[in-house]
Amino acid sequence: MTFSSHFDDFWQLSRCQPSCWRVCKQANKKYFRKYSACRIIFLYLRNRLKREETIDYHIKTAWHAIARMYNQQAMKYDGTMSIGYALLNISSEEGTAAMKIGPLMGLEPRSLTRLLQSMEEKGLIFRQVDKNDKRSVKVLLTKEGKKMKEKSRETVLRFNEAVREEISTQKLNVFFDVVQSINQLVEKNSIYETKLVN
Repeated sequence: MTFSSHFDDFWQLSRCQPSCWRVCKQANKKYFRKYSACRIIFLYLRNRLKREETIDYHIKTAWHAIARMYNQQAMKYDGTMSIGYALLNISSEEGTAAMKIGPLMGLEPRSLTRLLQSMEEKGLIFRQVDKNDKRSVKVLLTKEGKKMKEKSRETVLRFNEAVREEISTQKLNVFFDVVQSINQLVEKNSIYETKLVN
């Protein structure tokens, strides 16, 4: 169970009147006890924001739409969005160390291992011990892998072109600045060190 899987439950509770809030809280006490971070955000949202006004909502819905679009395109070539991103992070000529691919994609080692195994089974990559460092394993693209990488690159470029055709450079620059600021705020890891002011 994760925060996101219970967010909608908490959102529904936020619409309760004070008289029934205690009952709702009692009925869902196992969630409130286990997901204290979710409870903090829930209590804040209950009084301050509608779901459509939260930053999280718009980032999440936009990314889900983009991911769905990429996966639909990838399925035409018996691939997935994850495979496409992995291919784009592997050097076509020299290959890339397996240990470097995970951080570039934000994947844990176990997830990366499954992904590389799937790509190897599809004949997109092969692994080779690095000649200069026997402890390191390089991932290299096969001929088919290079073809699919090019298709992935074209898919990403076409989406970006479509966005730039619809949205002005000025607006996109503001968007990039805002996203960068949000990332910097999150990376400070100090958001929950201060109490909310009711």
